[in-house]
Amino acid sequence: MENKLKIRCSALGKIMTNSRSKTEALSKTTKTYLQELAIEEMYGVRKEFSSRYTDKGNMVEREAIDLAQENLDFGFMYKNEEHFNNDFLTGTPDVNTDSILLDVKSSYDATTFPFFAEEIPNKDYYYQLMGYMALCNKRKSVLAYCLINTPEQIVEDEVRRAHWKNHLIDESDELRAEVEAKHNFNHIPAKKRIKTFEVRYDKEVVKAIYDRVKECREYYKTLIDEQD
Repeated sequence: MENKLKIRCSALGKIMTNSRSKTEALSKTTKTYLQELAIEEMYGVRKEFSSRYTDKGNMVEREAIDLAQENLDFGFMYKNEEHFNNDFLTGTPDVNTDSILLDVKSSYDATTFPFFAEEIPNKDYYYQLMGYMALCNKRKSVLAYCLINTPEQIVEDEVRRAHWKNHLIDESDELRAEVEAKHNFNHIPAKKRIKTFEVRYDKEVVKAIYDRVKECREYYKTLIDEQD
């Protein structure tokens, strides 16, 4: 089987973690991820990950892009549907226009929104954007954290979860109001509900990513060969 392993930009954080061992190039996190890919390749079994946090992000993505368009000076934005590939990476940035390459991340609530952060809170997103720039031949990109009202479906789940935690069988109007208030941000000015971080293309970082993909391919090949 020819090894044409490419890494999704959204997963670059998993392979760019450093190994704690001085004798092994790949970290345990990286190996676990590659093992999951190998199982999918060989047996068609894909590990699915979903949570209320990722569910919200998927559900409000277009609202987040709209919020970015209304409050950032990058011209007209629309959801990118084009999938990009090169010899090492694959990915689909949220927005890719002539004026901007942008990816949105929707915070679950106000406690997880980086109101005062000076650097990207999650280094995984830095690598993700670096990968997108390599794919799209861009030299600058923007990561936009957005604070969007939580969809009603998820709020209802949170209301049920709050009643269960408080051992309540009958619905409490007070508790419902408290939960709903935590997931509605209309009282916060729109410009304060978007936080941006600029990421510029760094050829040395991209080279390090490509080198790590090559190392991943070697380990991935051993996994596939073991099953032949």
